[in-house]
Amino acid sequence: MNLPADSASSRRTAYVLLIVVAVAGVAGRVVGVGRVYEPWLTRPADAPDDPRGPWRATRPEPMPTHSDNDRSRWATVRALAHDGTYVIGRRDGVGADGKPIDRGIVTEDGWGTIDKVLNPDTQDFYSSKPPLLPTLVAGEYRLLRDVFGWDITDPKYRWVVVPVVLLTFNVFPWAVSLWLLARVAERHGSTDWGRLYVVTAACFGTFLTTFAATLNNHNVAAWSAMFALYPALRVWSEEEAPAWLFAVAGFFAAFTAANELPATAFAAALFVLLLWRSPARTLTLFVPAALIPAAAFFGTNYAALGEWLPAYEKFGGPWYDYVGSYWRRLQENPTGIDAAGVKESRAVYAFHLLLGHHGVFALTPIFLLALAGMVVGLRHLRGKASTQRGLALASLLALAVTAVVLGFYVFVLGDRSRNYGGWTSGPRWLFWLTPLWLVVLLPAADGLGRSRWGRALGYLLLAVSVLSVSYPQYSPWRHPWIYNLLEATGLVKY
Repeated sequence: MNLPADSASSRRTAYVLLIVVAVAGVAGRVVGVGRVYEPWLTRPADAPDDPRGPWRATRPEPMPTHSDNDRSRWATVRALAHDGTYVIGRRDGVGADGKPIDRGIVTEDGWGTIDKVLNPDTQDFYSSKPPLLPTLVAGEYRLLRDVFGWDITDPKYRWVVVPVVLLTFNVFPWAVSLWLLARVAERHGSTDWGRLYVVTAACFGTFLTTFAATLNNHNVAAWSAMFALYPALRVWSEEEAPAWLFAVAGFFAAFTAANELPATAFAAALFVLLLWRSPARTLTLFVPAALIPAAAFFGTNYAALGEWLPAYEKFGGPWYDYVGSYWRRLQENPTGIDAAGVKESRAVYAFHLLLGHHGVFALTPIFLLALAGMVVGLRHLRGKASTQRGLALASLLALAVTAVVLGFYVFVLGDRSRNYGGWTSGPRWLFWLTPLWLVVLLPAADGLGRSRWGRALGYLLLAVSVLSVSYPQYSPWRHPWIYNLLEATGLVKY
């Protein structure tokens, strides 16, 4: 339907207001980032059999990092910038008491992490995370240190370095992706309410806001996916799209895959769809641009480990199961969320990943509308209007990629890897799909916006989503509210 110009102007004003408030709120959390120690996660002094760990007898080092996950990356950043190496520690044999003698960054208070691997040949420790993102962060940190003297080992400056990096890699690109989504909503939406609903959901109803306060690959992959999807939608929607859009789509599609390995399905699907649209431009622009992040991914991995494949490929072998490693202890005593895969069937795991305690559709039910939107969008496959072609592309892409990614995490991962992402407030392995789901949510939101009861349902789904992403305010590396509720009532126990 055609809307008057003043309505479009009002919507643009609303988009700006929503994005400003959302970005400023997330930036505030980033600037105030800090590790919080909770007494309810430690055992009482008179309960030695309690599986929770003891309360520390000495004051821990204050750190603007949250978990083993981000500390693993920060250790690599520090090693690269200070020593020019990816080695974050070393094992110097075994002491008289039979315990390993380790030294290096990961043995320092505030820098320890379980997310590390040990090269059995050199006895060097490395982060188990792919090194491309830490390498990029190390470049920015090195610049900050050389120009301003901000040394992350100095407690005075680490509280500046970490927020600046998080703003650079998590917040500012996310702000750009929100604006791109608003442009997509403006072009492909058909109602004021539907357009504003999608942008509001993007600003406040996804876990990207929760995880912006920690260094992680999921936020980076999410905004990168939007940077790839937006030019692809333009290519499909415009009769004479600029050639540079193919290169941008190729670069960021591959960069998404470099940060989330299952997103290789996204890059491959986008390649096929654009190849169908314009074979020559896809082969001469999309492919060469995509090779840049791919080369960076494999190149940094080889520079770090001397091997082309990432450390994840060694899971279950000596690189992970060394003496004293978390993963060996877990194998010997499978307890906690990381033992979920060996305690429940794939069917139960799939339920909890989708609708249960870590369920993406239970915690953020706005994405139930995305499923409906995919079906609606596919009806436009034969449409001739530019808006119809764009929605058809997004729906086909989202449906195919979602099926592949869910299949991978439910059916391909081994028992020891099925752990919902560990201690995390949401299904973090699926976060990078957020831009795809938000785009295909558009037609469903437009449909809801045409009736009072539809709008009421939309408000309810949005309210639950905002509650879920706001629940872990002090740290994203905590269990979801549904998990905590089920655990408190004895319905779930790992």
